[in-house]
Amino acid sequence: MRFRRRDVMTGAAALAVTASLPRAAAAAAPLVSKRPPRAQRHFVSPAVEAEIARVKAKIADPELAWLFENCYPNTLDTTVKVGTGDGKPEGKPDAFVITGDIEALWLRDSSAQMQTYVHLAPKDAGLRRVFTGLIARQARCILIDPYANAFMEDPTAKSNLGARTDQTDMKPGVAERKWEIDSLCYPMRLAHGYWTATRDKTPFDDLWAKAMRRAVATFREQQRKDGKGPYHFQRLNVSPTETLMFEGYGAPTRKVGLIHSMFRPSDDACLYPFLIPSNLFAVSALRMLATVQREARGDTAGATDSEALATEVETALRKHGRMPDGQGGEVWAYEVDGFGNAIFMDDANVPSLSGLPLLGAADRTDPLFRRTAALAWSDRNPYFFTGTAARGIGGPHIGLDMIWPMSIITHAMNSDDDAVIRQCLAWLKTTHGGTGFMHESFHKDDPAKFTRHWFAWANGLFGELILDLERRKPALLAARY
Repeated sequence: MRFRRRDVMTGAAALAVTASLPRAAAAAAPLVSKRPPRAQRHFVSPAVEAEIARVKAKIADPELAWLFENCYPNTLDTTVKVGTGDGKPEGKPDAFVITGDIEALWLRDSSAQMQTYVHLAPKDAGLRRVFTGLIARQARCILIDPYANAFMEDPTAKSNLGARTDQTDMKPGVAERKWEIDSLCYPMRLAHGYWTATRDKTPFDDLWAKAMRRAVATFREQQRKDGKGPYHFQRLNVSPTETLMFEGYGAPTRKVGLIHSMFRPSDDACLYPFLIPSNLFAVSALRMLATVQREARGDTAGATDSEALATEVETALRKHGRMPDGQGGEVWAYEVDGFGNAIFMDDANVPSLSGLPLLGAADRTDPLFRRTAALAWSDRNPYFFTGTAARGIGGPHIGLDMIWPMSIITHAMNSDDDAVIRQCLAWLKTTHGGTGFMHESFHKDDPAKFTRHWFAWANGLFGELILDLERRKPALLAARY
């Protein structure tokens, strides 16, 4: 059975048409809140509510303010399940965070969804309990299977995502077993964000430490210095993006110290197994992990091990992760094989080449990053689309001509140019298809055609953009679009 995120949508096919709301009608519709009634919200944080009120008051454009109020709290409103229980020790916090319209927890998505609130955790004990519960849940998931990307709420349940026939080592509690480097990086980043914001040692117990040791060991296994390693995956599917060649181990590589990733953050198979943006993320995430290991646990040995691996991968990236830009300079490649072969493209899912600064994996003023991001936002990238509705990056996961709002948000967050940011805000305002939320993707010429009406990560990232502009470009929020 074929499973892709775009296939799991309330309403029908991958290209959903908004419920009889043409663009003109959508624009004229009253801006009524799209949030669930307060009593039906999964979790209410006073600190988040205060942040919404504070920032919304600074947004002059009514529709942008409405979008922010709808999108920013979407994870807490609709996807967080607190205290669900899964055999955990009695009284310990637990939080299960689904991605939206799919009843599963992705390590990547759940981390990114909650990261947007981490600066508010010091102000809200209840919110800290959600973070503590999610960090613990992620640790238990990693110990179930560090190679899995998505997990079931019940750790004894079989997959509900059509993955039961995948030819891999499926375990109870695993929803999907696509090995992606970033699946382990994101929990490291979330732990660091929470520790930095709160200095609360509560989540960083022996179970968490064991899971992080297993995560680092998995990265080392996937350097594949001593053979193929334990992971293999094949799916009975007509799409080459859903399975791996050569008995499930992927394309051949020369072992150069980079970490193999069999799938991209989009859950699509890699062409070359050294996915450069994810290796760059691993470097920054391992150093973030080392900080928490050393400061929160006094684990000098663990921190030293994490930092040593980060340095090894960073050295390999310098040697093997770049390629000519065709204009006399160099850029980061998207994927390489260690033999000297490389591809250049970008995919909207973060970690992407464009999204490296969002993860602490590059400085957005770094010349190498600037050249790379500029090339990704151009016709040199086969997944950069220009239409009558907007311009932006998509990816193979949905198909041609489908722009991901995530790419527009990322482009705005990378920019210091007021004109560029204003254009991005205008595109985001006019491409939500009358729904009041961000989507996975929309058609470049018709935003009424979109995928995933409920995609909490994109909603949270839009909220982060508004908070980012409130800090560094408040005049842009005081304008109308």
